[in-house]
Amino acid sequence: MDQPWVPAAAAAKLLGIQLRTLYAYASRGRVRSVAGVRGKARLYALADLERLKARRDARSGHGAVAAGALRWGEPVLESALTELTPEGPSYRGHLAIALAARGVPFENVAELLWSGYLAADPVIWSHGTMPLAALARFVPVGAKPLEVMSLLVQVAALDDPQRGDPRPDAIVTRGRRLVPLLAAVLAPGLTAATVTRALTAGSVAAIVARALGLDDDVVPAIDAALVVLADHELNASSFAARVAASTEADPYAVIAAALATLSGRKHGGASEDVTRFVDEVGSPEAAPAAVAALRAKGRVPPGFGHPIYVAGDPRTAPLLAYARANLERTPRVYQKRARTLFAIADLVPAPSVDVGLAAMMTVLGAAPSAGPGLFAVARSAGWLAHALEQRTAGFMLRPRARYVGIRTTT
Repeated sequence: MDQPWVPAAAAAKLLGIQLRTLYAYASRGRVRSVAGVRGKARLYALADLERLKARRDARSGHGAVAAGALRWGEPVLESALTELTPEGPSYRGHLAIALAARGVPFENVAELLWSGYLAADPVIWSHGTMPLAALARFVPVGAKPLEVMSLLVQVAALDDPQRGDPRPDAIVTRGRRLVPLLAAVLAPGLTAATVTRALTAGSVAAIVARALGLDDDVVPAIDAALVVLADHELNASSFAARVAASTEADPYAVIAAALATLSGRKHGGASEDVTRFVDEVGSPEAAPAAVAALRAKGRVPPGFGHPIYVAGDPRTAPLLAYARANLERTPRVYQKRARTLFAIADLVPAPSVDVGLAAMMTVLGAAPSAGPGLFAVARSAGWLAHALEQRTAGFMLRPRARYVGIRTTT
């Protein structure tokens, strides 16, 4: 009883419905109700009523609601996957940064998102196979991981005649096979041999390390990055995944839709933007002037400030901490970039996870394009979780538009 409750008459008036409709909502679980004190009539949860009203107004094209609902506004879907808290994303009640700190493997976190169960022992996936030689022939020199992943998903789909199987277990099985393949194509200069070698590693994090030509001692840090990036509620790519899934598209099409959305500079490509800006600044000594010039224009460097985490993105801390602690191991050609990034981070508050990802990729000696690639590998767990949840919901996502063009004349 620690929230507002209202009587039936007030509830019906708020929604503009008759009492019998309110009772039907309550019987279907759309509005919570409790018995009144000392035998009085039942009371109805005001929060549930307001949520129903907001959704109805959005569907009907109500101006203020329809215009704002998809702009960091009122959530438009219910989800049991990820809650965004001041401590960062919480996957089904488990804080992501706590899971990473405990060394929980990425595979276990993916299974948690997919099934709701967090296994105590490490989960082992069997790696998928596909015509890698055919894939490599279509990849031009210099192609970025995200570009290769989009092609890989299409080839994998064509190689799977049962891809339309709608059963949750079938979708999860495809996820277990596809995610390691996405990790393997992080290898620069993609060839069938490099992908095959990467897939001999025992975990997704180890596949990433092998694909990037790194030693196994970096696997725990990569695992932690994968865990904190695995899902983030209704971000743009996850919403795209849900839209595709709501049409009953197969898992490969869901991943393809999400990859296309992730590729944008305002989403998964943001860590490359961070690195690009750092290289433009050029040196730690030039950082104060570069930051001051942006501030004079009312701006901040790319990757700083997050619409949800006003005080700073909690996911950033473990990635930045790893990068700072391993600066001396950074390849000499990247040390200046790393020091410049740290200098900027010391001057500007609230770095986002994209800053942490750019720092980690720099310290590991990976190409800037590996950052968005790693982001995609991690977030593929969330995309499939959203696809599973949306298919269970059983309705197609179709927002309404508020028409502002020329009106029809007679």
